[in-house]
Amino acid sequence: MSTQQGHPKGLYLLFLTEMWERFSYYGMRALFMLYMTKALLLDDKSASGIYGSYTGLVYLTPLLGGYIADRYWGNRRSIETGCLLMALGQGLMFLSALWFDSALFADFFGERGFAKWLMFLGLGVLILGNGFFKPNISSMVGDLYTPTDKRKDSAFTIFYMGVNLGATIAPLWCGFVGDTDNPADFKWGFLSAAIGMLVGFTVFHFFKHKYLVTPDGRQIGLPTAQDNVHHDHSPAAEAAQAAAPKSSPLRLVFSVCGALLLVLLFSFNYSSLSDPTISPFQGADWIGSVIYATCIVMPVFIASDKSLTRLERTRIYVIYIVAFFVIFFWAAYEQAGSSLTLFADRHVDRHLFGWEVPASYFQSVNAILIVLLAPLMAGLWSLLARHKAEPPSPLKQACGLFLLALGYLVIAQGVDGMEAEGKVAMFWLIGLYLLHTLGELCLAPIGLSLVSKLSPARFASLLMGVWYMSTAASNKLAGLLAGLLPVGADGTVTPKHFLGYEIVTLHDFFLLFTFISAAAGLLMLFCVKRLVKMMNGLE
Repeated sequence: MSTQQGHPKGLYLLFLTEMWERFSYYGMRALFMLYMTKALLLDDKSASGIYGSYTGLVYLTPLLGGYIADRYWGNRRSIETGCLLMALGQGLMFLSALWFDSALFADFFGERGFAKWLMFLGLGVLILGNGFFKPNISSMVGDLYTPTDKRKDSAFTIFYMGVNLGATIAPLWCGFVGDTDNPADFKWGFLSAAIGMLVGFTVFHFFKHKYLVTPDGRQIGLPTAQDNVHHDHSPAAEAAQAAAPKSSPLRLVFSVCGALLLVLLFSFNYSSLSDPTISPFQGADWIGSVIYATCIVMPVFIASDKSLTRLERTRIYVIYIVAFFVIFFWAAYEQAGSSLTLFADRHVDRHLFGWEVPASYFQSVNAILIVLLAPLMAGLWSLLARHKAEPPSPLKQACGLFLLALGYLVIAQGVDGMEAEGKVAMFWLIGLYLLHTLGELCLAPIGLSLVSKLSPARFASLLMGVWYMSTAASNKLAGLLAGLLPVGADGTVTPKHFLGYEIVTLHDFFLLFTFISAAAGLLMLFCVKRLVKMMNGLE
């Protein structure tokens, strides 16, 4: 089978599987903040904190899923396990909303209390399922190509279009059935998300053997060679065993102890040292502490593996540096599911030809634009590559950060001088999403491709997990930053502060994200030449 005339069919199988998983994720996410604030009646800060913890942990567990896939299960089994767990998690979200809506259950257990606990259980299962799914399907895209194949950036851009095709459909459908101004209808959106996940599992299960193969016809995504070496004593199998990641018990113990120590340090309330009335761990954010501690310990754990060559370790450092900058991108970008959803609900004039557009629909704008623009961007990278003018991956990602900053500058201009209860035209928010879409296409699929190209084969899924680990930290940070929204549902203004910066208006709020994104973009721009040298093994 010649793959040079186009892309392998396996890419489109992974495209469809990812599309349905993203339908499930974004369908639930479009309703999540609205469900917590309108049905469970949580305040903005509490809801934003839960949202940030959930989306943070969703992108942290890929470390576990990547490790298990690399060492034991392989990609395929991990993906199928993740699909089924996520379908179960969405089912529990459906039961949470059903419980809230049931007068019979409310009489026995309380209308919202038990519904909230069902929601937390559903979130936990979703977090675990995503950990098995996310790093493995992304790493399989790279496995469809030879290491030197120049179509990888284009392939990941096409794959990323699948992500956003699901993200396009999900808020429209789940918003249509769930966001109806009747809190009892949220359950239908969650049920739709569960069904979508089962469809994704079915597509993958029945076509994986036929299409998930290398250019020379070998099956990919099976358990690694070291798990089957007792069945194969060939030199190749023995070499794979010798090169397998070295996880010495002592290194593992030091890593766990280091992580626990960091969790305690991050959670400690240092005001208790001067005020004995304050508990040492009063107000501790344990989830955030776990996420941030893991973001420090895991990179050290991987880079200290003795099987790594000098070139492999240098390239892994490139992944770490780029992942650090990505934290700032997603912390600002992921306001889409939290503060920007509340902004659309409260401060955007959503009337269109006599119909009020549901606030959840705006989460489809970015995805629709990606579906439209991704083929153009994939073609652009391919065209530039043919003319030997393609910019290096770090430069593309720095451009993504600048476009993100520009998007927030646009919306800050739109709300400048607006009253607390005022509303702006829809085109201001759509303009923000257009610029964010262009930024995302410069950063996210290019980052996935970079991880695929730079990762040693035996660490492919685990390092994809590290890539998503940076997204975990950024999502947790995004939830905390969303809590700085100064205007409540009733128009009440509560001034907020962030590192000495006072936030009183929506204009102040959006300028904060402009500064964060632009500063990260400038710093990354200065690092581009050094990163390119490290990628090429020149340092």
